[in-house]
Amino acid sequence: MKDEALQAIYDAILRRDPGEDEFHQAVSEVLDSIAVVLRERPELADERLIERLCEPERQLVFRVAWEDDEGAVQVNRGFRVEFNGALGPYKGGLRFHRTVKLGTMKFLGFEQTFKNAITGLGIGGAKGGSDFDPRGRSDREIMRFCQAFMTELYRHLGEHTDVPAGDIGVGARELGYLFGQYKRITNRYEAGVLTGKGIGWGGSHVRKEATGYGLVYFVREMLARRGEGLEGKKCVLSGSGNVALYAIEKLHSLGAKVVACSDSDGTVHDRDGIDLALLKQIKEVERGRVRDYAERRGAEYLEGQRPWAIRGHIALPCATQNELDVDDVAKLVENGCKVVAEGANMPVTPRAIDLLHEEQVDFGPGKAANAGGVATSALEMQQNARREVWTFGDTEAHLAQIMKDIHATCAKTAEAFGAPDDYVLGANAAGFIRVAETMRALGVV
Repeated sequence: MKDEALQAIYDAILRRDPGEDEFHQAVSEVLDSIAVVLRERPELADERLIERLCEPERQLVFRVAWEDDEGAVQVNRGFRVEFNGALGPYKGGLRFHRTVKLGTMKFLGFEQTFKNAITGLGIGGAKGGSDFDPRGRSDREIMRFCQAFMTELYRHLGEHTDVPAGDIGVGARELGYLFGQYKRITNRYEAGVLTGKGIGWGGSHVRKEATGYGLVYFVREMLARRGEGLEGKKCVLSGSGNVALYAIEKLHSLGAKVVACSDSDGTVHDRDGIDLALLKQIKEVERGRVRDYAERRGAEYLEGQRPWAIRGHIALPCATQNELDVDDVAKLVENGCKVVAEGANMPVTPRAIDLLHEEQVDFGPGKAANAGGVATSALEMQQNARREVWTFGDTEAHLAQIMKDIHATCAKTAEAFGAPDDYVLGANAAGFIRVAETMRALGVV
């Protein structure tokens, strides 16, 4: 980090929060980007604003005790990091996964703050969840866990306070149980307190598809800037969950061809193009693995491998953080890849991002490229406030315009600071300026 003042802030964070590597990585990227902003606008660092921006406004850690089907009491840990509420109520998903810990929630909440800011919508940044793993649990066990979790968290939520959504391990089923318990405890039908709900009880069309669709809309804008389109482009994706499935769906509808996707066990390479109907049947209905897809389809299965050695024009990491490293980028460049965009949160390592820039591969960071999910959550909040349900087409049109605006904001901001092809700088600088200006207007709070 070249700026001495920012380096001192970062060093203090390392001392105060040891062992939180993902959080450190996210903070380092943002601080590197905003150095150029502060040279032109030093007032945005007054009154220790940067230090305040890097410290969560509130961190909740709580015990979640619940009873399994055998009558045994289980104990998990719950989290909610309300990172920054300058722009509006805290907004960010809940994640139920065995790897969840406080440092992960801080990293995700920090990223969410800037992601939400560049949507242009009035929402702050937060993240939460539990180390509870719903895999292998019965519906009744999941219901009892969700009820216990919400019993601890409900007093911190509200449509004007904090509005969680779903994330890994938290889908419509879990959100239903969570909302039911919130309604039961508060005696209020406050639909706007959670997003990602079922269509019949306050949910929004396109919410399930939003992150994947939004990712593709962002990539379309990146290509348009190069004078190209998606038609005929060969794509490789990691992951085969919600984001990847609906990115594949939208890519196919716009004329691209997806030839690879993956899960934690390995990668499937389908030279004829992924059969989306079969993949959805296996992943959404049967809850199977991509190995099953390969067997039924007669496609190549690469045990224990990631998809980055497979030739493609576009690479979309949609699985997990730090999954694409320098060696992977070297393979992508060798195979003619021209665009990489993050469907997951921080899946590309810092050194890999540097190499992408060196090789002049366009790179769309997650806080811009995968903002479609939270943008559609905010659209759900609007519908709840007005007691409306928009059509699928209307909601998707709103999403497409938001992603186009996010791309324009990132590109314009990067160009203003002398780096027209650096979407990382553009996203971080644009998000920082909006949050910092608002924090200054609100005073030292």
